[in-house]
Amino acid sequence: MPTGFKDLSGNQLDALREIGNIGAGNSATALSQLINRRIEMNVPNVTIVPLEEVPELVGGPETVVVGVFLRVYGKAPSNILFLMPQDSAFYLVDTLMGKQRGETKSLDFMDQSALMEIGNILSGAYLNALFNFTQLALLPSIPALAMDMAGAILNVVLVQLGQMGDHALVIETKFISEDDGINGHFFLVPDPGSLETILTAVGVE
Repeated sequence: MPTGFKDLSGNQLDALREIGNIGAGNSATALSQLINRRIEMNVPNVTIVPLEEVPELVGGPETVVVGVFLRVYGKAPSNILFLMPQDSAFYLVDTLMGKQRGETKSLDFMDQSALMEIGNILSGAYLNALFNFTQLALLPSIPALAMDMAGAILNVVLVQLGQMGDHALVIETKFISEDDGINGHFFLVPDPGSLETILTAVGVE
C-alpha cells in the first residue's frame, strides 16, 4: 500500500480520477441550481503535486486568489482547499448577487459568505462522490475564506496542516457557463493513513 500520493499506481490514480470526475459533475449540477444558469463541466485534470508547487498551478505565488479552506472529519480525515482567481470569484459574486458583471471590486461580508457557501457546495459534491465509491462518511467543517496572494494563502494553510500531508490530489476544475468560464483548483490533502483508507475502501490495492 502506498505511503503517499507519489507512490500511487496507475490503477489507483484512475480510481481517484473517476471520483474527481463524478465530484465535478455533481458540482456543476449544484452550481447550476444555485446561480440559475446552465453550467457544464469539462473533464478535470487530476494530478498529484507536492504542496509547495500548488501556487504555480494558480498562476504563481504572487497571483491574487480567493481561497476556501475546510477540514474534513470522519474515517479518512483530510483537508480541502479550493482556490480560484480573483476575477472568477468576483464573477461568481456578481452572478449570485444579481449584480452587473464587473460590479464587484472587493468582497464584503455578504460576498464572502456567498463564496464560502460555494466552497461548501463544491466540497459536499466531491465528498458525496467519495462516499458513493467508498461508503466512508466524511463531514466538512465550517469553511474559512481568504483573499490574498496564492503563496501567502498556502503558507497559512501549510501551518495549519503541519505534518498532515506533503502532497495534494489536485482536481483542476473549469465550469463553463453560458457566457464565460469559471476556473478553479480543488485540492484534497489527506492526513497520513487516510489515503490508504480511501484506496482500500475503493477496492484498489
